[in-house]
Amino acid sequence: MLMGTAERRGAPADDEATGATVPVARKTPDRDSPAAGPDSRADERPSGYRPLWTEEPARRRRLPDPVRTAAVRAVLVVAVTLILAMVAFLCTLAESWLAFPMVLGSVAGTVVATWGVLDVWVTRQVWNQRHGVVSVPSSTARAMRRERRRARRLARAAERGQGRIGRRGGAGQLSHP
Repeated sequence: MLMGTAERRGAPADDEATGATVPVARKTPDRDSPAAGPDSRADERPSGYRPLWTEEPARRRRLPDPVRTAAVRAVLVVAVTLILAMVAFLCTLAESWLAFPMVLGSVAGTVVATWGVLDVWVTRQVWNQRHGVVSVPSSTARAMRRERRRARRLARAAERGQGRIGRRGGAGQLSHP
């Protein structure tokens, strides 16, 4: 991290033995420690302080765990397949006996990598379908949620209506027992 001179040295102090001014190092809290929140160093900042970057909230939510696991697996398989293809190419250029086995391995790796990428896509679709995370307004999941909310609202209204009838103490009844 780049620091200005004032941040590196701190305030000068007098050295009693020589009479020279010696910089005094101040201990600043670690940025990753819980005690070092955004306000903990506000008093140490110079007046013209401008941070190197500003924290912004993430634009997209984190992937669900099964989808993230499938994505990591797919990235690893694709990386290994690319390495196999590069080794096969270099072995072919060098006219090595390993060229043919490497080509077979890279073909098999391509098939497995394709499966891995499709696995990510299918896992994501299954997650969305099971948990009702959809972006289409006319989706079945939203319609079901809307129906459940409507049923809960009607049930609450019916409970409130029953409570009012009991509190009226006979007013509004057609006959008395």
